[in-house]
Amino acid sequence: MEPGELTVVILCGGRGTRLQEHTQSIPKPLVEIGGRPIVWHVIELYLAHGFRRFVLCTGYKGELIERFVGATAWPAGVEVACLDTGLETPTGGRLQRALLASDGVPAGASFCATYADGVADIDLRALVAAHAAHAADGAVATMTVVRPELQFGVAELDADGRVRGFREKPRTEHWVNGGFFCCEPSLAECLRDDSVLEREPLQALAADGRLRAFRHEGFWDCMDTYKDAILLNDLWASGNPPWVRAGVRA
Repeated sequence: MEPGELTVVILCGGRGTRLQEHTQSIPKPLVEIGGRPIVWHVIELYLAHGFRRFVLCTGYKGELIERFVGATAWPAGVEVACLDTGLETPTGGRLQRALLASDGVPAGASFCATYADGVADIDLRALVAAHAAHAADGAVATMTVVRPELQFGVAELDADGRVRGFREKPRTEHWVNGGFFCCEPSLAECLRDDSVLEREPLQALAADGRLRAFRHEGFWDCMDTYKDAILLNDLWASGNPPWVRAGVRA
């Protein structure tokens, strides 16, 4: 599989309730980092690795996302389209609609999927290559996993409760869903219109041994709260945001 052959489905339909400072007037994918909507940054990550076709699954205030897509000068040969997947449709249902729509993911084709609010310095070509190997072994989906920084510093304790010291916001020891997927078309068999992707579909694949992980040890952040938005804007203002790789337009 080559990136230019794969459609990237971006889930853009949620309400972003934890970002109400912004999302009462615009959808979460249009909240800006450095003057550009975060969904633009997500698309740019994929463009830098050779991807060229994008389907944005819209819902809440989707007309504003369509307006943004239509007004943006994308590079030659790049296709960015919006697909209305309903106001209240959960993530799995949105993905299912993208797989069934005539203007969504081509029938029978492998594809990538992600959320519209996460950025990373991930090697997306390596993800695609890893998934190709996993698919040859029966996997249906490969999910990027990350170990995010904890929100708070931690105290290091001896067995008797003596505090040895502190560590400032260490990485969690657990791997969590980082949101960059590569999937086979047979994923559609696991989806329903009311599916939450992160629950029954992925849990069923995991139980069957058909879900594999791609470990990403580098930078990753998700714009889930107002505090996250401030952090990402500060990183952009630094002049060297960690998710920007060679080829990403500034």
